[in-house]
Amino acid sequence: MNTVREPEYVQTIVIGGGQAGLSAGYHLARQKLPFVILDANERVGDSWRQRWDSLRLFTPTRFDGLAGMPFRARAHYFPTKDEMAGYLEAYTQHFDLPVRTGMRVERLTKDDGRFILTASDGEQFEAENVVVAMANYQRPRVPAFAGELDKGIVQLHSADYRNPAQLQDGAVLLVGAGNSGAEIGVEVARSRETWLSGNPTGEVPFSIDGLPARLLLIRLVLRFLFHRVMTVDTPIGRRKREQILSHGMPLLRVKSSQLKAAGVHRVPRTVGTKDGGPLLEDGRVLDVANVIWCTGFERGFSWIDLPVLSDDGLPQHEKGVVLQEPGLYFVGLHFLYAASSSMVHGVGRDAEYIAKAIAARVPAALDAVDPVASPGSVRP
Repeated sequence: MNTVREPEYVQTIVIGGGQAGLSAGYHLARQKLPFVILDANERVGDSWRQRWDSLRLFTPTRFDGLAGMPFRARAHYFPTKDEMAGYLEAYTQHFDLPVRTGMRVERLTKDDGRFILTASDGEQFEAENVVVAMANYQRPRVPAFAGELDKGIVQLHSADYRNPAQLQDGAVLLVGAGNSGAEIGVEVARSRETWLSGNPTGEVPFSIDGLPARLLLIRLVLRFLFHRVMTVDTPIGRRKREQILSHGMPLLRVKSSQLKAAGVHRVPRTVGTKDGGPLLEDGRVLDVANVIWCTGFERGFSWIDLPVLSDDGLPQHEKGVVLQEPGLYFVGLHFLYAASSSMVHGVGRDAEYIAKAIAARVPAALDAVDPVASPGSVRP
């Protein structure tokens, strides 16, 4: 005889155990609030481990630590994706954060004033507060015409690409000219003729590689721009927010000159297929053996069964606070408050702001609660 399990009650549930979720957990613990972090991966840090093998962070270790625990490595070192994963795992252990792995939330709704979360194994949770600590994009996006390509062409999304050994002999087309496409393009161009298709996203007008003293100044300037200047509170930030959300971040590490030097051919957008090959906007059809789709991700919030999403599928919020559903919050979204909001060095400010907002809802749980400040006034 099957028995129905009662939902488990937790005052605050954080969905997602990446840098955004762990940052939220750290600041909730600082506020002395009970919470649990639910993560779909089997191991903390898997969202980094599952990316391509040669990936390194754009920032050196000085800027790669979360609140309360620096990233320990030599100065001016760019961590690998596996080292970042290991850091997140060590961070969880160091602060004894209550993370439950292998727990994918498949539905979020509300009943009688409480949030109801249903996990993939059927387990249910009730909560007064929910923090969705995930990026805007969750599911790989591939255009519909991908299915019309010749069956002999190897197709991968950047989410599934690990290294060139996955590719067959012959030329490679990367569709999507953002940072992922550019970095993977330089890598595969070492062994194959490579084409990079898409509209340019722009690039920062200087190199983030070079002499340490010069690099430190450049990175401090970038951090100031992304963290302090380009925010929803500034006119330039609001303009850039629309641009970044629609076209992506400018190229940071790989520049157009480096793509050219590596032998990567820049071509217009891929708009369809012709005779089984990829058709470019200018009418050319490329003869390639491999296609890597660097076309981003779908907005993966359809599991949120609450009236909080706009027509384009994005959460409606003010600096992470959902006004129409008190108790619901977001952290880790691209440009949630600033251009740095989804970055390792920027997510902590938003997480602190949200933790204080939650504390203000449950003041009895605290000895003392600071007033909720604007994220712009919270110093990391």
